Amino acid sequence: MSNSGTAPRLTDRSQAGPGLQAPSPLRELFAPLDQLLVCGGDARLARDPATGRNGYGCSPAPTPAIPSFSSCTATTISQRGYDAAESARTALMASAILHGLIDCFDARIEAMREELRGLLGLSGSGTEVVFAASGTDAQLQALALSRALLGDDLVTVVVGADQTGSGTVHTARGVHFGDRSTNDCRVPKGAAIDGLGPVRSVALRLRGEGGRLRAPAAIDAEVLETVESLVARGARVMLQVMDCSKLGLQAPSDGCADEIAARWPGRVQIVVDACQMRLGRRRIARSLGRGDMVLITGSKFYAGPPFSGALLLPPRLAAAIETAGPLAPGLAAYTTRSDWPTHWRSLRGQFAAAPNFGQWLRWEAALEEIRAYDSVPDKFRRVALRLLGDGIARRIKASPALRLLPPQPRPAEADEFAAPTIFAFTCEPDGVPLSLARCRAISAALQTDADAPCLIGQPVGWGGHGDDQFAALRICISARHVVDAWAAFPGDAYQATAPILDDVATVIARIAALLTQPERTISAQDLHAV
Repeated sequence: MSNSGTAPRLTDRSQAGPGLQAPSPLRELFAPLDQLLVCGGDARLARDPATGRNGYGCSPAPTPAIPSFSSCTATTISQRGYDAAESARTALMASAILHGLIDCFDARIEAMREELRGLLGLSGSGTEVVFAASGTDAQLQALALSRALLGDDLVTVVVGADQTGSGTVHTARGVHFGDRSTNDCRVPKGAAIDGLGPVRSVALRLRGEGGRLRAPAAIDAEVLETVESLVARGARVMLQVMDCSKLGLQAPSDGCADEIAARWPGRVQIVVDACQMRLGRRRIARSLGRGDMVLITGSKFYAGPPFSGALLLPPRLAAAIETAGPLAPGLAAYTTRSDWPTHWRSLRGQFAAAPNFGQWLRWEAALEEIRAYDSVPDKFRRVALRLLGDGIARRIKASPALRLLPPQPRPAEADEFAAPTIFAFTCEPDGVPLSLARCRAISAALQTDADAPCLIGQPVGWGGHGDDQFAALRICISARHVVDAWAAFPGDAYQATAPILDDVATVIARIAALLTQPERTISAQDLHAV
C-alpha cells in the first residue's frame, strides 16, 4: 500500500519564522473531525490519498462493515469512539469561547487523567499519568525520566527487542525514530535527541538462532546476568520488560523482575511495556507497587483509534520527579505542557502550551472504549474471551496450510487475560513458513480487497534478515468484540460470539485462497512497511 510518508498536521508551525504567526489553535479546532483525529502524531498516521487509510489500513472514520482482528497493531475508530470524540470537541469549543482555550484544554486533560486512573482501578493510589501521542513517544518520556532520576551514565536493556514496536530500537538509544516528530518538527531520523541520546542499549531477544523460541529460564538468566554485569561496572540501567509481546509472550518472569527490583533499588529502573493492554487491573497495580513505570495505550486491546499512549508513574517516583530538575530539551519535540500533571509546574514550564488536538481526541475515543468494556459484566467478559479464543484457535488449526504458534500461558493475576487474545500462525502451503515479504503481501491483499476487505495484525518476522525471514500473521481479540457481543446478545455469550467467529472463518478462508493464488497478492516491493 502506498503512503504519503509525511506527518499529518493541520498547520506547519516548524516553518513559522519571527515575522509569521501560526493560525489560531481555536480555529484549528473547527477542522473536520476526520482531519483532527490524524493530526498531532508522526508519519504513521498519514493517510494514503487513494484510500483515505493509513499504512495499517485504518480509517479515521468508522467502517463497521470491515471485520477487524488487528488490535495487536491498530484498529479503525468505532462509531462509539467517533461520537465521543465529536461530543468532546463540541464541549471544548463551547467552554473555550467563554473561558479561553488553553485553560479549558488543560482542565479537560487533567480530568481525563483521573478518568483513566478510575477505569484502571488506580483512583486515590497516587499514580501519575503522563499522556503521549503513542506508545513509542511514551518510551521517550520514560527514558527522559529515568535519565533524570538515575543520571547520565545510563544503559537501556530491552527484553523482547525482537517482538516490540519497530521504534524501540531508536527510543531505547534516545534518538529520533522518524523524520518528523509529534509536535510537527522536522528532525533527523537516527540522530541523538538533544539532552537525551545517544544512550547505549542492549537488545535481548525472545527467539534464538533459526527463530526457535528460547526457554523462559534462559531468558531470565540472560536478563539477570546482563543487569548484574552493567551495575557492577557502575552503570545505571533502565530495564524495559515485556508484559505482552507482538506474539503474546511475556519476559522476563515476574520472579526475575522482582529480584532485580529488590537487589538494585536506585540503580535499576524497570519500565513495563504493557502497550498491548492485555492485562488486568491487578497486574498493573502489581507493577506500580514494585516501583515500575508502565507504558500503556488505548489503541491496542481496547481498540481506540491509533495512536494514544500514556506512561503510568508509581507514587514513589512521582515525588522524586517533581524535584529531579529539567528534562532533556529535545523532548519538547514530542510532548506538550498538558501531557504532564498540572501540579508539576516546573517540569511543565519546559514545554509549549499549544494543545495537541489529535492526541486528545484519540484518547477521548479510547476512554469511551475502555468505559464500554468496563460496563460489560465480568462473567460475560471472561466467557466471551474464552469462547472467542477457543474458536479462533480451532479454526486456524483446521486450515491445512496454517500452523498455530502455541500461545504462552499468562499469569493468573492477568485476570481475564490469563487466556490468550493474540493468535499467531504461520502460512505453510508447502510445509515451510512463508517469508516476511510474502506475509506482508497477504496482509495487504486482505486490506485492499475491493469486495470484502478485512484487517488482521501485521506480520511479525523472526530468524534470518529482512524480507526473507520467516513470519507469522496474527488474528486478535479486542475489547470491541466483547462489547459488541454483549450489546447483541447480553444473555447468551455463545450466540453473541458466533457472528464474530463466522468472520474469523471467512478471513481464514480468504488467506487460504490467497495461498493458492499468489498472483492475487501485491508485490512486496509495492508495500509500505510501517
